Amino acid sequence: MTRILLIEDDDLIARALELELGHEGYETTRAKDGREGLQLALNESWDLLLLDILLPELSGLEVLRRLRQAGQTMPVIMVTGRDEVPDRVSGFNHGANDYVTKPFAIEELLARIRNLLQLTGKDEDSGGPSVLQSDSLELQMKSRSVTRDGKPIELTPKEFDLLAYLLKHKGEVCTREQIMEDVWGYDFVGETNVVDVYIRYLRQKIDKGYPLKLLQTVRGAGYMLREEAPGDG
Repeated sequence: MTRILLIEDDDLIARALELELGHEGYETTRAKDGREGLQLALNESWDLLLLDILLPELSGLEVLRRLRQAGQTMPVIMVTGRDEVPDRVSGFNHGANDYVTKPFAIEELLARIRNLLQLTGKDEDSGGPSVLQSDSLELQMKSRSVTRDGKPIELTPKEFDLLAYLLKHKGEVCTREQIMEDVWGYDFVGETNVVDVYIRYLRQKIDKGYPLKLLQTVRGAGYMLREEAPGDG
């Protein structure tokens, strides 16, 4: 069963989420403050974390910072009433995978959870491969690790999600709109060139120094990951 850790201090919101998540078949454990949530997140295995920002003891952002610093890679959705663009950007910069603002429709949150679990290979029903490859590039879904020619590549959570998405659609042209909707969420508020920026980050990490360039721009259409012979294109 998929295990979700909910770190939320509001009893009404937490109870509603526990009931809805339980109805969907998820096993949910709740922590009422940031310190308790951090300990649970570090000491047990979780498939996904729902994390409020304004928490007693430790803020959600501090919890997330410490988790990523400790090497924890579980996907994290920030669930908060803070909906300004700097708040969203700060959440992503600290390592969040997605961001939902209160009040929210439970159907939207559940859809985002399903999407993120599938994207990160945590959904038991997704049927997707646990290892994704292109040439010498290898991505491990369960450990969220990436190597090329056996050399480890450090990616941020969002860079990993983007690369996993492109690998799952290897050989297909992915438009910016598709990537925005599937990787960032259809209502993401931020820079309109965020996809181009993250593609540039990925190129620096997975293609720089290699004669075989895997990440391709399809002019007027979008991007695709393919195995291209050196000197082609």
